[in-house]
Amino acid sequence: MAKSKPKDNALAQNRKARHDYNILETYEAGIALTGTEIKSVRASRINLKDGFAQVKNGEVWLMNVHISLYDQGNIFNHDPLRNRKLLLHKKEIKHLSEETQKKGITIVPLKVYIKNGFAKVLIGIAQGKHVYDKRETIKRRDQEREIRRTLKNYG
Repeated sequence: MAKSKPKDNALAQNRKARHDYNILETYEAGIALTGTEIKSVRASRINLKDGFAQVKNGEVWLMNVHISLYDQGNIFNHDPLRNRKLLLHKKEIKHLSEETQKKGITIVPLKVYIKNGFAKVLIGIAQGKHVYDKRETIKRRDQEREIRRTLKNYG
């Protein structure tokens, strides 16, 4: 029987983050959303491109993530760019706080998905890449692609 690829249940991914940052660690966090927000998220109407997270007063907040207005929402529809609280354990929050105190370290959202009916976000502790690091990554990826292509044709 042929191997099947694992189902990727991502509603939104931040591909730019993997290009611009070295991801050091990842955490799965819940998101505190309102009713119209979760409906928009389930419809994949979320943009993580410019998003980031910050630790404030012992809480982690997801900022600058755009969740589009729900089409069937009424006057109580949500603000698309409001800050959203991330749900993590105290130990994880403490670790994130300590890591972000270091120079050049930030927290970026990598992926949003639904798990057991709840919206989750995969956040990563990230360190910014330099331009030459980005070029090196692209070069290495092209070489790996060429090797796979050669092995496929002759293997």
